[in-house]
Amino acid sequence: MRILGIDPGLAAAGWGLIVYPEGGPRDVVWGQIKTPADAAMSQRLQKIFHSLQDLVRELRPEAVVIEELFFASNVKTAIVVAQARGAAILATAESGVPVFEYTPLQIKKAVSGNGRASKEQVQKMVATLLGLREIPRPDHAADALAAALCHAHTLKTDRLLRMTNAE
Repeated sequence: MRILGIDPGLAAAGWGLIVYPEGGPRDVVWGQIKTPADAAMSQRLQKIFHSLQDLVRELRPEAVVIEELFFASNVKTAIVVAQARGAAILATAESGVPVFEYTPLQIKKAVSGNGRASKEQVQKMVATLLGLREIPRPDHAADALAAALCHAHTLKTDRLLRMTNAE
């Protein structure tokens, strides 16, 4: 399965694609979509929207995973990220590809086994699970790959549970 993970953000939205066949992930690519800080909000959201539409056309994912918003103490930042997240959801949903959402806690737990893992621990596990020599950079791309891995692990677990219940 081709899974595209997205870590939404306004200044930089990370993305990462994994192909997850039997035996583990392969064919990993990642990057980020940067928007200029001096551009109007509408232009920045438009760039995220169109860039993700282009990525979906180019990479042909079978599933898109977008990290849910973690609401911290900075309301202004949360609102801006929520707007970028909305642009990402709309861009990918319009393609007809199913969109899945996971919380940061779910992603950390799926990738590292610990829902409270540090950012560095998660990034190291992403590199290990994907067989990469180095942690993917930028950080947003590593987070997007973690989201894709979370979905892959969830699918694998669901498949194993169905097989066990069928016996």
